[in-house]
Amino acid sequence: MQTASLNAIQGQQGAQAPNHDAFQDLNLDTFIKLLVTELQNQDPMSPMDNAEILQQVSQIRAIESSTRLTSTLEAVLLGQNVSTASSLLGRTISGLDDRSSPVTGKVDKVSVAEGKATLHVGDKTVSLKNVGEIFPEGAKS
Repeated sequence: MQTASLNAIQGQQGAQAPNHDAFQDLNLDTFIKLLVTELQNQDPMSPMDNAEILQQVSQIRAIESSTRLTSTLEAVLLGQNVSTASSLLGRTISGLDDRSSPVTGKVDKVSVAEGKATLHVGDKTVSLKNVGEIFPEGAKS
């Protein structure tokens, strides 16, 4: 019965991409719609147990909480990476660019794209995770 109910809810939301995870966008409102649909279509001779309903509500709240925590941690990580990258402005670094070619030079600027901090050394870009060495201030490149 749950699969039929989920399909009914998805049908209301429109066609999904083939690689789209249907549960990724499941929020409390969608869950309530799913639960109501499930209750409306249940067998009257064998109704859903109250404990089962409460368990499902608890599970969706846990999922929602986990999703919010993940988003918060990703934001904190981005903030930390931007702070770290900013502290390298004017410093000489050594690392690998996007094509895995070695780069050594002074960090001219920092940019953030697609949730990742990137260092700019001249016309080369170095992802923060690809920095291999940070030279002391005043060191020659």
